Amino acid sequence: MFFPLEQYSPEQPALVEPSGCIHTYSQLIANGKHIAKWPVQRSLVLCLTSNTIAFTTGYVGLLSAKAVPLLLDGELNPELLQNLISLYQPAYLWVPQSKAKTFSACKPIDTLSDYILLKTEFTPHQELNPELSLLLTTSGSTGSPKLVRQSAGNILSNAQAIAQYLELDSTSERAILTLPLYYTFGLSILHSHLLTGGTILLSDYSVIQQEFWEYFEREKATSISGVPMTYALLERAGFFERELPSLRYFTQAGGKLPHRLHQKCAVYAREHDKRFYAMYGQTEATARMSYLPWQRAEEKCGSIGIAIPGGAFRLLQENGEEITQSNQEGELVYEGPNVTLGYAECPQDLAREDDFHGVLHTGDLAMRDADGYYYVTGRKKRMVKLFGSRVSLDECERLLREKFSGAEFACVGIDDHITVFIERTVDYNTQPILTYLSNTLRFPARAFHAREIKQIPRTDAGKILYTHLEEQL
Repeated sequence: MFFPLEQYSPEQPALVEPSGCIHTYSQLIANGKHIAKWPVQRSLVLCLTSNTIAFTTGYVGLLSAKAVPLLLDGELNPELLQNLISLYQPAYLWVPQSKAKTFSACKPIDTLSDYILLKTEFTPHQELNPELSLLLTTSGSTGSPKLVRQSAGNILSNAQAIAQYLELDSTSERAILTLPLYYTFGLSILHSHLLTGGTILLSDYSVIQQEFWEYFEREKATSISGVPMTYALLERAGFFERELPSLRYFTQAGGKLPHRLHQKCAVYAREHDKRFYAMYGQTEATARMSYLPWQRAEEKCGSIGIAIPGGAFRLLQENGEEITQSNQEGELVYEGPNVTLGYAECPQDLAREDDFHGVLHTGDLAMRDADGYYYVTGRKKRMVKLFGSRVSLDECERLLREKFSGAEFACVGIDDHITVFIERTVDYNTQPILTYLSNTLRFPARAFHAREIKQIPRTDAGKILYTHLEEQL
């Protein structure tokens, strides 16, 4: 087994659904042995994810069978999905049976509950890096072909580090999932709890739904995790007025939490004898790179904390020299066993060796205070986080140019908001452009704004001057 499932009581609940359906560790092991008989070893398996027992059981079994799952949003735009299938040519698909008719040319192999394994027309890749275990997308729901290549060592080392700093030392841990499993943060919650014999309460409910809180209380959830938007919704849902006796700790990552909300979380935790962890991570580091110890949540409000066990940070000047003084800004560089193998942008890249060699240049700017705590101050990369998911601004421009010929676009943004500058060469209404982005990327319309501009500023070499556009925001 990929995870040490045999170490725990056979009757220990591993996965739970709101319907009351429970999947024990013995059932997870039995299904893993069944999946091991599938002809998927060292094959690329494209998976349409869902927060269900059926998907999760299949995913865990595929890892144990030494397949290479590629996890995608189960509701990914069909055109973007087909583009990825055509590019990467997976030998198998792991999809809900309700979607099987979409892949009518594929051959059914086997089913588990309401998921089905389909054989595609493509032959298994002849060359896969022997260390490659998992592929995740880098940029939310844009359908970008750029993937992150993760090894078994990356996954397990990060899960162990998370379990260590969160003190997951009891099988009584019951984490309620508010995040999708194709997202590295959500997936890390699953991994760390399966590693330590805990229980995952699977859910698609929003935290503002009454059904979520009924499920939370019925199943006595011990932890909840979310991105900044989750906490904005939790505040609306009255989280900070709730007693929640079963809750032991709550965590946040996926972007910087507003100072006011961070402080409110820290105070709530102190007053209710709970632990609050602010954290920082990227898919390129499997999931987590840092955490703010719960004891310092108020004192170091706004900090991403310190490196996770086994990891280390350093700051670099633009000339590459290391910054040793306190309170000086530089690029944040992380080193650790959870740093992934690198990227893939085509099938041939799946055979690549380790490109990162345990060192990740995060693309974020940060400072370190006199106590050794880090604070992210900005980004070097053309990425923003929309409701916790990273979205490439370059990919947004690519999608718009392909859809709306005759217009030129430049996208800039901050967390939870993207502004599209439109240079007019033909007559377009801006609303269809924003609607297309919202529908294609599956983010709320309020995340996008359009600005018409006479001419997009460029250098003499034709490169867009994004800093000039950012000054107009």
